[in-house]
Amino acid sequence: MLSAFFSGTETALMSFNRYQLRTMANSGHRGAILAERLLSRPDRLIGLILLGNNLVNNLAAMLVTVIVLQYWGDDWVAVGAGLLTLVMLIFCEVGPKTYGALHPRLFAVNSAYVYTALQWFLRPAVAAVGWVTNGALRLVGLKVDQQTQQTTLSREELRTVVAEAGVMIPRSHQQMLIGIIDLERVTVNDIMIPRQDISGIDLEDDWERILEQLRQTPHTRLPVYRGGIEDMVGLLHMKRVAQELARGALDRDRLEEIASQREPYYVPESTPLTVQLANFQRDRRRVAFVVDEYGDVLGLVTLEDILEEIVGEFTSDPATLSHRDVHRETSGALIVNAGASIRDLNRSLGWSLPTDGPKTLNGLLIERLENIPAAGTQLRIGSLSIEVLQVADNTVRTVRVRMSRATGATGAAGSAEPVERRGERRSEP
Repeated sequence: MLSAFFSGTETALMSFNRYQLRTMANSGHRGAILAERLLSRPDRLIGLILLGNNLVNNLAAMLVTVIVLQYWGDDWVAVGAGLLTLVMLIFCEVGPKTYGALHPRLFAVNSAYVYTALQWFLRPAVAAVGWVTNGALRLVGLKVDQQTQQTTLSREELRTVVAEAGVMIPRSHQQMLIGIIDLERVTVNDIMIPRQDISGIDLEDDWERILEQLRQTPHTRLPVYRGGIEDMVGLLHMKRVAQELARGALDRDRLEEIASQREPYYVPESTPLTVQLANFQRDRRRVAFVVDEYGDVLGLVTLEDILEEIVGEFTSDPATLSHRDVHRETSGALIVNAGASIRDLNRSLGWSLPTDGPKTLNGLLIERLENIPAAGTQLRIGSLSIEVLQVADNTVRTVRVRMSRATGATGAAGSAEPVERRGERRSEP
């Protein structure tokens, strides 16, 4: 029984979840507090357990030898040793350790009281064993006294913990937590609205056209520029526009004056989302223009874009998740806006297109084909068969995507393979 106790509790203490133990200790559980204190010096705990285990095992062997000699004689000593080995293997090692691994909490927190008392009574012996053991470990370059127990988790380990939480954490909450964990390795360049999709007011446009834009815009804030987005005047808040329209005082000059009161806010394209979120909070901003190393505007990122990386799109209808960029045909094929973000497509459609290069589907297609494809060009990327439908202004506008029957071994992130080409211009991968 003593041997089974030492074996089972050793496995339980070493396999008990450290974070669950810490949670119990923080809630005031006395056994958990003692167990955590014991585990803070695993060399002493292991020395104590092995000291007790070897002691009782040796005593058991001596008792069996004495009993066999007393009743059956020298010829039966080997039989007694064999039976003792079998009994101890099953009932003192495999059984207790298996139970301790399956129910570590019960064994760990209850045995902590016993080990705390034993550690006090056997302090000289435990100290001697530890001193000799630590001295031997120093010969191989390990200094136990300077080693701290590793209780921190890496980002990937934390992802695994959240993903395997099961019913303990709702699926939607798991996605939010993973979104927060991944926020640091995503940059503003990954989620920005591309420059060509930015809605803005050009002060050189006809005044009636400007008014129509102001009436029809779904946005709260609009950039105002002169001639092009590089010559930015400022950021226009529609609340101010509504006030001026109500007073009947809005004209081109007044519009420029209002916009210039809010200077544009620029951020480098490589800024991590965690940093940008803190910058938005610090500067009380909600919109930033993303620029490259030459100062050219690449796109626009908003506070809502960053929050959507955590909680998903702000929509009450799950069916509209990708309705702006993806339309399903009756045949099952998808008509996709090639300007859509690869990350958004992967997330909403379950694809595995590579995200370490171009950020949009158009950029990926041009990179794989190495030129501007003609309408009708087809290629395969992993399990996706893609047909170019529309090309304009040197960019692919729309494509038709089908799941290929032959998925191949590379998956959706594999190399591009040409399938068929039609049209005047030919594209070579």
